[in-house]
Amino acid sequence: MKKKILIISVVCFLIDQLFKSLLDKIFYLGQTITIIPSFFSITYVRNEGAAWSLLAGNQIFLIIISILAVFALYFFFIKEKNLNILEIISYGLLYGGIFGNLIDRMFRGYVIDFFDFTLFGYHFPVFNIADICIVIGVFFVVLSLWKGEKHEEVRSNNK
Repeated sequence: MKKKILIISVVCFLIDQLFKSLLDKIFYLGQTITIIPSFFSITYVRNEGAAWSLLAGNQIFLIIISILAVFALYFFFIKEKNLNILEIISYGLLYGGIFGNLIDRMFRGYVIDFFDFTLFGYHFPVFNIADICIVIGVFFVVLSLWKGEKHEEVRSNNK
């Protein structure tokens, strides 16, 4: 079970790092290539903070938070638990995403972001594959917890 989490994490991490490495070699900082006009572009930016550049310039703090999140996930949600497939996928995605951005912060001093969307006139903050993995992983954890609560509620009502 833990092996499956590791495999998913490594795959997510490698895909994230591959795209960031390619972008770093092919693009110059700030370069944008429009894929779908007024909707989707690839833009090379360096984010020195967390989401929406929050806490920019606080790399040590963000590194510590990432490391704490890795340990908290393990000790509170994974260790000695019998996980279902949704939980395995969610924790694999979370670990892959966390490590993808953590490695950037530790060795580059910033995170490379490149997916650039505008939707209904709102320009979203630029993000990367690690961010996608984290968001989907969190969504699946919440879904799994919600399904678990519903299962427990049904079980309680049947007693």
